[in-house]
Amino acid sequence: MPMTGLDKWYGYMKSHDRAALWELLHPDAVFESPVVHTRQRGRDIAFKYLSSAEKVLGGPGFSYVGEWRSDNGAVLEFEREIEGIRINGVDIITFADDGRITSFKVMVRPLKAINLLHRLMGEQLASATATLK
Repeated sequence: MPMTGLDKWYGYMKSHDRAALWELLHPDAVFESPVVHTRQRGRDIAFKYLSSAEKVLGGPGFSYVGEWRSDNGAVLEFEREIEGIRINGVDIITFADDGRITSFKVMVRPLKAINLLHRLMGEQLASATATLK
């Protein structure tokens, strides 16, 4: 049985393989962040946000604790503790027929967690941009 887009997402979260993430994203992918009020459109920007988020949230202590699937997507509930703040959120992922991600929306609670992620993601994105220059 071929791997689904969701299988590939879980694989990326375990491997941290940025090339796999790039291949998983549809060229017209849209990313929605809990701290940026506009949709981020296109593979380049979605890749930048998702790879940065994986560096901030992924790794030891990160776990998916719930999963709800539909025909073309999934909602994955996650938890992680950073700097003494318990972060609880969901990834809402939509897949194209070919299994690539077309939409990725992140929602996070509580407000302290959003503020923490805003700071950490800002630092990570600035670091990633500085590395590219």
